[in-house]
Amino acid sequence: MTVAPALSSSPPWQPVRQADATLVTQLADGLARRIDEQGLRPGTRLPSIRKMAEQSGVSRFTVVEAYDRLVARGLVQSRRGAGFFVRARSGPLAASATAPSAASLAPPARIDVAWLLRSMFRETAALGMPGGAGLLPPDWLDPEMVAGAVRAVGRSVRGHLVSYGHPQGFAPLRQQIAASLQNDGVPAHPELNLLTTNGVTHGLDLIARHLVKPGDTVLVEDPAWFVIFGRLAAFGARPIGVPRGPDGPDIALLEQLAAQHKPKLFIVNSAVHNPTGHTLSAGAAYDILRIAERHDFMVVEDDTYGELHPGGAMKLAVLDRLKRVILVGGYSKMLAASLRVGYLAANPDILQKLADLKMLAGLTSPELGERVVHRVLMEGQYRRHIERVRARVDEARQRCLKGLLKLGMTVHHEPNAGMFVWADCGRDSEELARVAADHGMLLAPGTLFSPSQAPSSMLRFSVTIADHRGIWADLEKIFAQTGAGIQ
Repeated sequence: MTVAPALSSSPPWQPVRQADATLVTQLADGLARRIDEQGLRPGTRLPSIRKMAEQSGVSRFTVVEAYDRLVARGLVQSRRGAGFFVRARSGPLAASATAPSAASLAPPARIDVAWLLRSMFRETAALGMPGGAGLLPPDWLDPEMVAGAVRAVGRSVRGHLVSYGHPQGFAPLRQQIAASLQNDGVPAHPELNLLTTNGVTHGLDLIARHLVKPGDTVLVEDPAWFVIFGRLAAFGARPIGVPRGPDGPDIALLEQLAAQHKPKLFIVNSAVHNPTGHTLSAGAAYDILRIAERHDFMVVEDDTYGELHPGGAMKLAVLDRLKRVILVGGYSKMLAASLRVGYLAANPDILQKLADLKMLAGLTSPELGERVVHRVLMEGQYRRHIERVRARVDEARQRCLKGLLKLGMTVHHEPNAGMFVWADCGRDSEELARVAADHGMLLAPGTLFSPSQAPSSMLRFSVTIADHRGIWADLEKIFAQTGAGIQ
């Protein structure tokens, strides 16, 4: 064992008063550099807390916290009764053990949802990628607004951060959500009708767990958000697609499928459909509810992108008054992806069962994020923030449409809202996505947006690519190479 009572191999560390970094940070970083540079070798015992404090001219509390930080970094080991020792450091793991190879990120023989999700959430994935996740770039949002709410919550909650929250969610947030929904015409009571979730995906998962059994039929839109197909398959359900048009689903086919298969659910985007950007007409909304009542199935209204609609969209939950409709919404898309805060609005009987499932799966949802969202909503900035984001998305969507048309693609029905464009490339889009992947570009082929995974010439584009000139140049090369866009 090597002892370093005074760290004599180099000049002793001295604090810099009134520096930007705290004394704790200065001491911890100084010792970390010594360890990295092998000035302090593995097994070396650091000076005792008392000696380090004396020789450095700082308090013992400063030394204790600095040593604790080194332990947390894995650089130092604390041995009870013996002191603090520099840990032996293993070399870096082989690349094959820590990261997928380029080959493993290549598309499989059949492009599937799992590959697209893995590619979307790679650390190196760019937000501007054409087939990226449904997220807006940070500079389109307002990180400072969120950061300010985080700071305000941190100053005010204190002891509440270390306790469980309410199973139904932070009560003041539910009150805010209820007020907003009531303003739109949804009769949501904060205690009887609302449950917070860890985002929209969690909400849909709870609904499926409660209502769907193996072998059940669930009607979904075609095209639709591909993640829900995987969730339903995991529960042993059979998703059947109902073609979606600009005004809504094919009503005649919806009636026929409902009579034939006796579905448990129909999952639908009413406003700002993903991936087409279309919104239900009033007639289609009434027809869906009449068919649901006639054939006794529930309707799940996914309102993930509803805030990107300019207003006046027909909500099924307004017409139905939460009898047969379960409304699902959230705040991750418009505030921050890391704020996994969503909600369910349903009739009291179903809501209680969903709350019980939530407790069985994870007790409560994290209250910290819910308090942050509540703070943003309470301070009155959110409405103006939504208007700014919507205006930017609308402007980018028009530029994105022009760019895609210039490349020779066809948009059969232009979206009236939202951050996606559903475009026809004129050939098998899965083949095109495979070529794009070879060039390091992620495209989302239409086959993934269909529950039957049928071949498709459609692609979903995020309008965020409007600001990325390099992506347009790459798309042009790939389309020219493959003949895409040639009608």
